[in-house]
Amino acid sequence: MSMSRATTLGSKWVKTKVLLLNKELSKFVPETRIYSQENLLAMLNKHKMVYVKPINGSFGQGVIRVEKNEHYRFQSGKVVRTYRTFLGLFSALNKAKLNRSYLVQQGIHLLTHQKRIFDTRIMVQKSPNKIWEATGYIGRVAHPAKIVTNFHNSGKPLPLELLFDPYLKNQKKDAYIKSLRHLGYRIAMQYQKVYPKFKEIGVDIGIDKNLKPWVLEVNTAPDPFIFNQLKDKKMFFKVLRYSRANGRFLPVKRK
Repeated sequence: MSMSRATTLGSKWVKTKVLLLNKELSKFVPETRIYSQENLLAMLNKHKMVYVKPINGSFGQGVIRVEKNEHYRFQSGKVVRTYRTFLGLFSALNKAKLNRSYLVQQGIHLLTHQKRIFDTRIMVQKSPNKIWEATGYIGRVAHPAKIVTNFHNSGKPLPLELLFDPYLKNQKKDAYIKSLRHLGYRIAMQYQKVYPKFKEIGVDIGIDKNLKPWVLEVNTAPDPFIFNQLKDKKMFFKVLRYSRANGRFLPVKRK
């Protein structure tokens, strides 16, 4: 895998394989396969709940949750459909998907806030001194009727400390957030080995009911402005300052 084409960075499959190259980090990656009838059936039998994601896509658009219980069902956006047979589900899924390549990813039963799932965005950036640093962290709560947490898809950004309150207290909470930031840093170091040119990543981490972190996605052009949704602007100002030092979101010079 090389840095020969920047376009490869848009591929979730390529970005997943970068993490799988590292034995320690691979423990945090949900099982992921290329979408096919065979792979979907095998993953549903194994995990009972999976996500079908476009290989190239952003903002959570096109993500479909598929479940196997007494029946088969899938949810796309706010629409939920149920089928008695796998072939019925598969046929309907193929009509619901756009004409592009997809992945099947092991579903993680995420922690919730007021009955809404949430995940975590960890921002890792090169400082003006060219040293990797975990500069930002924030929770993203899904819209009550949706399956994705993205801010651009009706998700609500909230302080991670608030979201972890029912699950962790005081020093344990601080230590856990620190461990998530360190995981983001380790992922940045791994990406640096394979793609030495880029300077920022946004790591989306889902936390399961046992408080195990799972790397749901790595974004190689992360949006710093989500951190502006926090009341305390200190984190946002730092993230934006680092982004600008890395050549992104520079103020427009007026003539």
